[in-house]
Amino acid sequence: MRKSIATVSVSGTLTEKLEAIAAAGFDGVEIFENDLLACPLSPEEVRARAADLGLGIDLYQPFRDFEAVPADVLAGNLRRAERKFQVMRRLGADLLLVCSNVSPAAIGDDELAAEQLRLLAERAAEYGVRIAYEALAWGRHVNEYLHAWRVVRMADHPNLGTCLDSFHILSRGSDPIGIEAIPGEKIFFLQLADAPLLAMDVLQWSRHYRCFPGQGNFDLAGLTASVLRTGYAGPLSLEVFNDVFRQASTERTALDGMRSLIALEQSLGGLSHPAVPAGFAFAELADTGTLGGLLTALGFARTGVHASKPVELWSQGEARLLLNARDQVTDPALVAIGLDSPDPGGAVKHAGALLSPVLPRERAPEDAPLDAIAAPDGTEIFFCDTAWLADFGPGAAVPGRITHIDHVALTQPLHYFDEAALFYRSVLGLRPQESLELPDPYGLLRSKAMSAPDGAVRMVVNIAQVGAGQQPWQHLALACDDVVAVARRLRAEHPDLLLPIPDNYYDDLEARYEVDPELRRLGVLYDRDGAGGEFLHLYTVTAGRVFFELVQRLGGYQGYGAGNAPIRLAVQHAGA
Repeated sequence: MRKSIATVSVSGTLTEKLEAIAAAGFDGVEIFENDLLACPLSPEEVRARAADLGLGIDLYQPFRDFEAVPADVLAGNLRRAERKFQVMRRLGADLLLVCSNVSPAAIGDDELAAEQLRLLAERAAEYGVRIAYEALAWGRHVNEYLHAWRVVRMADHPNLGTCLDSFHILSRGSDPIGIEAIPGEKIFFLQLADAPLLAMDVLQWSRHYRCFPGQGNFDLAGLTASVLRTGYAGPLSLEVFNDVFRQASTERTALDGMRSLIALEQSLGGLSHPAVPAGFAFAELADTGTLGGLLTALGFARTGVHASKPVELWSQGEARLLLNARDQVTDPALVAIGLDSPDPGGAVKHAGALLSPVLPRERAPEDAPLDAIAAPDGTEIFFCDTAWLADFGPGAAVPGRITHIDHVALTQPLHYFDEAALFYRSVLGLRPQESLELPDPYGLLRSKAMSAPDGAVRMVVNIAQVGAGQQPWQHLALACDDVVAVARRLRAEHPDLLLPIPDNYYDDLEARYEVDPELRRLGVLYDRDGAGGEFLHLYTVTAGRVFFELVQRLGGYQGYGAGNAPIRLAVQHAGA
């Protein structure tokens, strides 16, 4: 379907927005009035610029507080409308968005609203303009989409239809099934926005927290499917008001918006992810020569060296870590993740369709043909079968308490958080959990966990914090079959390796649960879920940007010990 986006959804000047929107592959654009008013170009020049970029102007918006008003107010409103129609003629736009009236002067009379909207449609027809009437969720009298449709139907003019906006429908909890009662030809426009579920005033929610499809909690696929069943053939258009998006890169935001629409179309077409990862193949760390000792203390052994690159393979159980002696590395850092894929080629093709192309790589003729894409924070994501292991020689299995990589936590810049959530959801097929906000000594840590349906791959996306002593930390969580036994050995042999946990934490823990007092001595943290599942975990000190977490899940526990994160953060900051 044709894809469009409102200029208010991205940052920058109008010309910068048009260029980024075109570069992202959109077919059309909604011109937000404020963007035009602040632009030095004339409407004719904006029209020509959009045309040069291959963009149609699908909608001009918004026109506010028009209908159901006293006669003297109506006269002024019609005068305003005439001016808008003249601008639209110059701009080359033939569809005007009219929002339901929010003015205290508005009268709760549907017949009057319909009469005045019909008059507006008649004037619009003289300019070749159509009117799309939208129910704002906070409209004074019309705030439900079916109510707006009733008014449009009463007005009965060919140049008057309705605009459906997913936020205004779903934020009120309205059932979108009623959309299917509206003739498709009378749905003049469809605007899409997702949002997290927030307990707040709907106007503030709308103005600051909308996001792209797949980044929030709304069922946009269900709503869009209902719209398409009416026979609607217009654009899928994004209209997002978001404080973070307004400050982020115009180009990245536009590209992310396009990715969201492609993913939405795939879900509407019943396209399942071709290759949800079956596990972690490896995690690769840039090394300054300091990580080998840490891994040895954790029970890993070097089991191979890459045939053509300065990369070592360290193994324990099914947990495999690559140490890459990259040039110009000042601190250890997680740089790549390998995912076991049942169909690496299909996964790469799927990623490309979602605007995540394969990264260029230097490869010797004898190297395994591994392809990688870039996650939003720059981490390389490889899709693997077992062929990559041959690059490191025969190697031998290394038994130990650590069995595999449990999850990976990556810190994102603030502006990339929603982008990362959409990336892992759409490109890798991971399922998101609720976002969490956890207290940090210097603010709040925002975190979202995402996992494969079977839990074989778990990713945690965190927002980089800003404040004294803050570091963009990354961490690898390694699954153990007996974390207490590992803690005993580490406490005896490498006591400085473990993060010290305050006694105050254990005083509170022992008040809440009957736990083994040995956890206090060993520095092991504990959590329990509502179903009786248990989580035991401990942390190493940080090496550069990276630290390790050793975890043990019991009784089907699926969480991440989020309640203990503030303790870990405070101790890490104290030692930074």
